Amino acid sequence: MNFNLQSMNPSSSFVATRDQALSVFNHPFSQSHSFLVSNFKNGSFPSPINTHTRRPKTHTLFTTPKRFQPITGCLGERNTPAKALRQILESPGAHQGPACFDGLSAKLVERAGFQYCFTSGFSISAARLGLPDTGFISYGEMVDQGQQITQAVSIPVIGDGDNGYGNAMNVKRTVKGYIIAGFAGIILEDQVSPKACGHTQGRKVVSREEAVMRIKAAVDARKESGSDVVIVARTDSRQALSLEESLWRSRAFADAGADVLFIDALASKEEMKAFCEVSPLVPKMANMLEGGGKTPILTPLELEEIGYKLVAYPLSLIGVSIRAMQDSLTALKGGRIPPPGSMPSFEEIKEILGFNSYYEEEKRYATSKYQLYADRDGSRDPFSGIWSRTLRIKITGRDGFEKLDVRVPAGFLEGITNIVPALGGVNLKALLDDAAEEVGGKVLLDFNDTMGDRIQVFLE
Repeated sequence: MNFNLQSMNPSSSFVATRDQALSVFNHPFSQSHSFLVSNFKNGSFPSPINTHTRRPKTHTLFTTPKRFQPITGCLGERNTPAKALRQILESPGAHQGPACFDGLSAKLVERAGFQYCFTSGFSISAARLGLPDTGFISYGEMVDQGQQITQAVSIPVIGDGDNGYGNAMNVKRTVKGYIIAGFAGIILEDQVSPKACGHTQGRKVVSREEAVMRIKAAVDARKESGSDVVIVARTDSRQALSLEESLWRSRAFADAGADVLFIDALASKEEMKAFCEVSPLVPKMANMLEGGGKTPILTPLELEEIGYKLVAYPLSLIGVSIRAMQDSLTALKGGRIPPPGSMPSFEEIKEILGFNSYYEEEKRYATSKYQLYADRDGSRDPFSGIWSRTLRIKITGRDGFEKLDVRVPAGFLEGITNIVPALGGVNLKALLDDAAEEVGGKVLLDFNDTMGDRIQVFLE
């Protein structure tokens, strides 16, 4: 039997209420106003037979966390991000997972059709702190960033847990924190503190005993939490010590209860093959560090043939973002804006961020006082598209000095007279109706009031 349960939970991006937006009108000389947006998204993941429990297949909907709310299938089991990740691990093939660093990059990974993604400590340290991955970023910053990421998407996310941020007790706290943050899995490594990127110089690892105890502590934390989070055990001992040591530690991690094994910075295809022969029933993860790491870059098919199950791409998104921003800044400094082909249109950006979904959902809660003028698709009223437009109100005194320059949503006609009383007798609705199809930048009004001040209203 197949079951399909449907649900919808909010996933956060920028969020603000109508009342917050209306507060603009109580502050006539405010120079800028931020309007936050929320979006709703859902997704489904069929759950295969669990090889450990031999439970039958169920089909349930898995949505964005605050995802640990009970979403049950035919057996009353709660669906979780970890269950969706375990389904991927049990399915054939090598599965690609780009590394993200914030909610937007995670959302783009999901929109591109990937089944899951990673967080990258390297990229989060770069994006959040502007600092290298040399131990600067803390547990608190990583778990906070992770929660923003998991709430932005409905695909499972594997979190970079670094070295657990301390001893075995710290590892337990880290695992429990990542579970609460909504992660499907967590990567834990055996580096000393401060840790660093595995493909950079000077790698050092803790003793065998301490490395294994970290994994045992992680397994205990999972049990104590009643979670099924996937534990990815990573060793950096290939570069710090030897290939033989990294293979020994991988076997020990599997014996300690790790769900996935990962040796970072393997130096050849032969070494990768040797790794995949260790504990053959435990899935292996490959790290395809783009741009010149120690591990050879292989295709997903080649990695599958060797025996890998998960494939991480840690630098692609942060790398191309850096280059694109550099190119854009060079253009702006030269007095040019980035060419159209180098960036999405404004409409595409709004769609990616969920503006259109927000507008549709918002209409369900519109009150009569601030009723939306029509459906967004324009089927009922030519004024319908104005809600997403902006009015710029500019007042220049007769002495030539600027008195006011403020932008407000075009849909909030009531209250604009609180900003400029001289607009009280103007039929702005009619002006906006006439300009509904304008591209932008249209001057709606340009006149001098009784005080001699010049008042201009632009539709943007």
